[in-house]
Amino acid sequence: MTKRWKQRPPGSTWGDFGEDDELGRINLLTPKKVLQGVREVERGIAFSLSLPLDYPGGSSLNQRRYPPILRPTENLEHKQDVFYNIKAREHFSPHLTDVWSDDVVTLWLQYSTQWDALAHQGQEFDADGDGVDEAVYYNGYRADTDIVGPQEDAKGDGSGSLGFARHLGLEHMAEHGVQGRGVLIDLAHHLGTTWQAVNLKTLQEIMAADSIVVEPGDMLLLHTGFDTAVMAWGKNPDPVGIHTTASYLDAYDPALLEWIADSQISALIADNYAVEGVGVGPEDNTPHSLLPIHNLCLFKLGVPLGELWYLEKLAAWLREHHRSRFLLTAPPLNLPGTQGSPLTPVATV
Repeated sequence: MTKRWKQRPPGSTWGDFGEDDELGRINLLTPKKVLQGVREVERGIAFSLSLPLDYPGGSSLNQRRYPPILRPTENLEHKQDVFYNIKAREHFSPHLTDVWSDDVVTLWLQYSTQWDALAHQGQEFDADGDGVDEAVYYNGYRADTDIVGPQEDAKGDGSGSLGFARHLGLEHMAEHGVQGRGVLIDLAHHLGTTWQAVNLKTLQEIMAADSIVVEPGDMLLLHTGFDTAVMAWGKNPDPVGIHTTASYLDAYDPALLEWIADSQISALIADNYAVEGVGVGPEDNTPHSLLPIHNLCLFKLGVPLGELWYLEKLAAWLREHHRSRFLLTAPPLNLPGTQGSPLTPVATV
């Protein structure tokens, strides 16, 4: 296949894992890394790291993402019926005693606990080296060709109205399997839940205080306490507090961005909304990214981002037992073409 790019963004990993790579640093989750995670299991206790998928509630966190809509499937007369297959007696046998129920969900894939795919964010960048920027994603995959937006419904049957990722979708992570060693940094224990940016200096001070070491291939998790607030709001979040609660990574600290790149982590995860702060950057009239850590991780490095994970109970257990490492199992849904996916991650200690 002809290369999709002639020049790659400075500091990126494009091509490092192969010309057609769609996994990025998930490639670092090797059998050796899985075994490192397995060796962290001492007690056999498992923690679910997912919020209920109908949390945080409402749409005040993101006005284009809504709670899931759950309803029964249609019965054999094409009516919604919780016990729809009771009607099967009329079609198969009057002697059937089964009572079945079935349901269907309309799900905004990034509403709650989620992975961001590498297809989730790209950038206008001159990948062709011709002096003209084009919309590209990790490893040079192209907008409108590899990541397709809504199209005109040429057939008139609705089939042309869908947008999806022909490349860089989360099915590649799902098929690879997302399992290895997780490392948790408990920001909430040291900083509380005040809305504040965490730069590299603060992050390293906390890591030193808790004797935390992050190694290549580790999946890094940040506990900010945002998850505790989300659960306490009970699906009725404070419309102001949901945007101003708990710490977040300082995306405008160049040293922190350099550390993320140099650390060779395979994934970056937090219990907050976006890992970094949204809408907190300085005013800048030059071309720039709204979310620099998303840009660095998804576009340049191929590091998937986990958001809105539930880390409270795991963080408390790890602190009580003077630990920070565990086996993390966290595959997304194997649904081809998705740019984000809910999941139920499990940490085993």
